[in-house]
Amino acid sequence: MQSLSDRRFTAIRPAKAAHRDPAPSKWAYRMHRMLLRPWVRLFLRTGLPTLVVVGATALWLGYEPNRQILIAQLSDLREDFEARPEFRVSLARIEGASPELAEAVRAKLALPLPMSSFDIDLDAARARIEALDAVLRADLRVRAGGVLQVAITEREPVAVWRTEDGLMLVDETGRRVAGLLSRSDRPDLPLVAGEGADAAMPEALALFAAAGPLIPRIRGLVRMVERRWDLVLDRDQRVLLPEKNPVQALERLLALDHAQDLMNRDILTVDLRSDHRPTLRLTPNALAEARRAQGIEIVENEL
Repeated sequence: MQSLSDRRFTAIRPAKAAHRDPAPSKWAYRMHRMLLRPWVRLFLRTGLPTLVVVGATALWLGYEPNRQILIAQLSDLREDFEARPEFRVSLARIEGASPELAEAVRAKLALPLPMSSFDIDLDAARARIEALDAVLRADLRVRAGGVLQVAITEREPVAVWRTEDGLMLVDETGRRVAGLLSRSDRPDLPLVAGEGADAAMPEALALFAAAGPLIPRIRGLVRMVERRWDLVLDRDQRVLLPEKNPVQALERLLALDHAQDLMNRDILTVDLRSDHRPTLRLTPNALAEARRAQGIEIVENEL
């Protein structure tokens, strides 16, 4: 039999706790395994915060007054940044241009200096300057110290073109360079005339280069009906060049002149438009002498 003390001890002994299985549940195990994957951990560290920030920003920008406030603040920041002294242009320096052309370039720039370099449209300014006849190319750059450098490459005149409107200088492509008041202002340049002479300027320069010994006698080239050239010499002589291969025709004439001293004779025109042989037109005196040499009597009618 148990004693009274044993009974008390038995009565106050706590009941044993229910046995708990130490293994996790199926869902807890799967969740733990998923959290161990690298892409899940990366998403929780960066992706999820990013989504929260983007979502909150989208909600904030979805309200029109908030957008206007943001735009105004960004505009103020931009203006403050562009107005900083290191971005201010105070001087335009023009290089490679004559004094007259430099003034025309400044007028075409039309920039209210000083101004921020961010407010200067370099491409538009370049296009305005290159629209000048005498400008072949313009290079614009903003340099340190607030200087806008404008490097000009001028067109080189190679001939004087006589038109109904007067004289003008043209470059090797036939592009107008400048007007000319008098032929005597540029006696060093050859003269071309006639409508369409500018478009055929490369061919005209090739003819001048091939003229050789005739250069001192050349007065100019005349474009005929925009198709071919007439070479005008002193003593009122004229060489009618063909439409095709005029340089080769002129070279044949020079060879004939070298062999027979043709161009020093009393000849008005030499027609080279035929591929077979040249046709000569003599002066009236030379024609009369030729007829007398052939025994042809010339009778002048008296009225």
